[in-house]
Formats: sequence, structure tokens, C-alpha cells
Amino acid sequence: MNGYFQVQAKDNGVFLRVFPPTDGGEPVTTQMVFDYLDMLKLKGESINIDKAVRAADTNPVRLSSDKIHPNRECYRLEIDEDKMSATVFFYPEMEGGGKMDLEEFMGDLKFKKILFGVKKDAIKEYFANRTYCTKILIAQGKAPRDGEDAEITYHFNTDLHAKPTMNADGSVDYFHLNLINHCAEGEELATLKPEDPGDNGMDIFGDPVKPRKVKVLALHPGKNTRLSEDKLHLFSTKIGHVILEGDHVTVSDVMSVENVDLSTGNIDYEGSVEVKGVVTAGFEVKCGGNLVVKGIVEGAKIEAGGDVILERGINGMGRGTIKTVRNVVTKFIENAEVSASGSVTAESIIHSTVFSGTEIEVSGKRGNITGGHVSATEQVSAKTIGSDMGATTVIEVGVNPTLKTRIKETEQLVAQTDKNIKAIEPTIAGFMDKLKKGFKPTPDQLQYMQKLVATNKTLHQQLEEKSKELEELQKELLDVKKANVKFTGTAYPGTQIVIGSLSQTLKKPYQYGKFFSDGGDVRYTAI
Repeated sequence: MNGYFQVQAKDNGVFLRVFPPTDGGEPVTTQMVFDYLDMLKLKGESINIDKAVRAADTNPVRLSSDKIHPNRECYRLEIDEDKMSATVFFYPEMEGGGKMDLEEFMGDLKFKKILFGVKKDAIKEYFANRTYCTKILIAQGKAPRDGEDAEITYHFNTDLHAKPTMNADGSVDYFHLNLINHCAEGEELATLKPEDPGDNGMDIFGDPVKPRKVKVLALHPGKNTRLSEDKLHLFSTKIGHVILEGDHVTVSDVMSVENVDLSTGNIDYEGSVEVKGVVTAGFEVKCGGNLVVKGIVEGAKIEAGGDVILERGINGMGRGTIKTVRNVVTKFIENAEVSASGSVTAESIIHSTVFSGTEIEVSGKRGNITGGHVSATEQVSAKTIGSDMGATTVIEVGVNPTLKTRIKETEQLVAQTDKNIKAIEPTIAGFMDKLKKGFKPTPDQLQYMQKLVATNKTLHQQLEEKSKELEELQKELLDVKKANVKFTGTAYPGTQIVIGSLSQTLKKPYQYGKFFSDGGDVRYTAI
């Protein structure tokens, strides 16, 4: 049993008796006594309190010469900040003060609106066998059960880092890429595991305690797909190539041509396209799915909604371009502009502008990046960077210009929406204030104000949506410290290495290493 104390109210003053603990209980502390005196607004000499606590021999020690009315048995109630538990700390009555009974205490709890999770047995045990100066748990809320986020499993490759395999001789196997997602009619393409919202808990006041918010997802059917009745399974409705466009799953048809030239003209097709021969200079190929070209691509323009696979390569002649929201795999890129939201893989990049939303890997027998501007959000890796002939070569990582543009545009929308709200709300507030003072508007004035209120509501919804979108976009920004430029051969002098906002032009050749940012400068380390 813990030690406890008792205050005595006598004709000649207020006294304190301290009882020692038994059977390994906790002793009384000076703070306990001060808490009690503060609660009852009583005075006491600090030195005498400390003396009584140290002695703990039950001999009364005078605290003051005040004359007070004996106080009844009382308690200190402590409620956790989250309102999920409550404890009491009982103090004995002063001599002649009288004891509290069970009904009185339970009435106190009801008055304080502590209604849920009351530990009646623990309370009854106290009143049957009083244990003073001891914390007793007398109410415990029910914690909420946290649920689980929804989860979508795609039964096809959605990886924006997809790469071809390397042959034993160091060359790249462009003929067995396994990047195209073929599907059969009726094949399941995606499965949704629904969210589990969890269960509410309840605090000791009977108020619900909500579980953490879970992520809610849904399957979004695109062209040539269908949802099951329970909306948990997504199937293909025909044979084709399956791709993920944003959050929509789409199955595309395949169009096959020998060459893209005067015999075909430009190609604009919703599905996937296979070119068995070449794409001639000056022509355009635009497709909603994947593009596979068996021969060379000359100074042509290519735009795809899926992977772009060039088994020979592209010689852009200074005007050829490739743009895709997926990956680019090609033998070589020369005098061309390439932009991919996913990865770019090649054996050689020469005098070209190439951007990847993930990484650029230049490997195989040559593995060189010579001239031009090559940039990736995460990593650029190659055998050789730059040239001993001094070709101007810029290698940049840690920057996603597309993402930065979207962030800037969204920031402007958020700012403009907020500005519009601030321009409208004073007018609405002024009108409402006039109504309270008895103003009677004309029908036109009332109609105008109703439109203004509706507009304000819409603007608030837009502000909330765009603010959430901005938050998600900012999360996508890569930590520049993780971005790097890796090379397994030579990085030549004159090559400019850019990591985020940092830049360094190489003054000497470097061998087998990696450039990275330490937050203040571009650094090199051997590998």
C-alpha cells in the first residue's frame, strides 16, 4: 500500500500527518501535499511540509495557525488530453470531515459527463478497501480500429523504369524486350482490394473517436475494358495491348504497316502501331498505345501514349522528335529530341536533347553520351560522358521541368482562387449584416446575392481541390540528394554536370565514378 497523508483541522491550527508505505508501496512526496493544499486553497510552511514528508512517522506537524473547517474525503481527477482515460487520486478526510460514498462519487462522474468505459469494479474496490494517494483508473475509452487503404493490383507491367535485357557480349537485346503487355479477350487486367474504413472508437464522454482516414481507390475502365458488377475486377473485352494511362486501363488495337512514307502518309491511330520497316523523314506517327519500329526512324515526329521501341534507332537530322508518357527503348539517338515520362534506354546518344521523368541508361557496347543536353529526374548512367574532342555536353539530374511547370500553374490557380474568394466574401458579409439590421433587399438584389453565395461555395471547393493537388505534386518532387550521374568509363573535361540548382564544368577527366550533390556542391566519388 502507498504511503498517504492526512491534514488535521484543530483549534490551534492546521497540522499534517504522514503515513509511511507498506509492502513496497510508494512514499508520499512533497508535491502531493502541495497539490492537495492548492486544491483546497490552504496555506502551509514549505519547511514543515518537507520535514513531515521526510519523517513519515505519523507525528503531526503544524502547517499554519489558521482555523479551518474540516474537509471531507476528496479526490483529484485527471483526464488525458485525448479524453480516452481518467484517473482519480483520493485524499483522506480531515479528522471529523466525513467520508465520501460510492453513490456520491458515481454522481460526480455523471455530473462531469464521464459516461463511457467507467470502471465500476475498480471504483467499488476503492470504496470497499480505500487506498489513498494512489492513482486509480476509473474510466477507459475504446480506441478506434484503424482500417486499411484500398489497393489496386495491375496484372501487367506498369513500371516506368522498364529496361531491356543485356546480352552476355555487352549488347542490348532489342528483339525480346518483354515491355509490350499483350492481353487476351476476357483476361483480368486489374483487381481492386476495397478500403477498410475501420471502426469508430469512443472517448470517456461518449463522443465518437474516428479512425485514421484511409485512401479510397476505384478501378477506371478505359477503351476495350469492362468492370465486374461488384467493380472489383477489370477485364479486357478484346485481344490487344494493355497500358495504364493516368489511372485508366486501356486496351488498344494494333495497326501494322510496312513503312511510314508516301505510301501511307502520316499515321494518327488510337491503338498501338507496328512499323515493320522505316519511318521516313518529314512524316508523323501518332498513336494512343505502343509504337514498335523495326527499322530506322529518320527526321520524323513520333508521339505515343505507350512505350516507344525502336529496334534500330533514330537519326533525327535536327528535326526528329519523340514524345511519350511511357518508356523509350532504342538502339541509338542522334540529332533528335526525345521526351519520356518514363525511362530512356539506348546504346548511344549523340548531339541530342533527351529528357526522362525517371532515368536514362546508356549501355551496351558503346554506351556513350556525346554532345547535347541529357536530363533525368533520378539518374543518368552511361559508360562515357562527353568527348575527348570537346563536344559540348550537359548532363542534368534532379529536375523535372514538367512537374515544376504543373506546380507553378497550380500555385497560380490556388492564389487566384484565394484572391477571388477574398474579393467576394466582404460583399456577402456586408449584405448579411444589413439583413440582421432589418434591410429588405429587392428581388434583383436577392438574386444577385444568391449567385454570389453559390460562386463563393464553388470557389471554396475549387480551392480545396487545387490545394490538395498542389500538396500531392510537391510530394512528387525528388529529393535532389538522391539524384546522381553515374559512369563506368570516362567523364571528359568540358562536360557540364547539373544537379538540381548546382552546376560544375569538369576541368579534368574522371574515371569510373558518380557525381552527386551534398547540398552545397557537386561531388565526385569513385565506384
